[in-house]
Amino acid sequence: MDVRGDREWARTHIPGSVHIPLAELSARALELPEDRLLIAFCTGGLPSTGAANMLIELGFEAASMSRGLIGWRSIEGPLDTY
Repeated sequence: MDVRGDREWARTHIPGSVHIPLAELSARALELPEDRLLIAFCTGGLPSTGAANMLIELGFEAASMSRGLIGWRSIEGPLDTY
């Protein structure tokens, strides 16, 4: 789950990822599946850590993707770029 803002999402994102900006996360939590681990990510990892903690407080199983998209790019993970 990509927790970056709309502009960042529009530029590039991981294919198939769900976009819920951090500022909207608590209001949109009911949209999320409760039967799987949710992986939050952002550009570098700090906002996604907050997102994962928020999800855990809301009763979800969640984690933050270490190093975010910076780490994803370093392993040449696929990206949709516009």
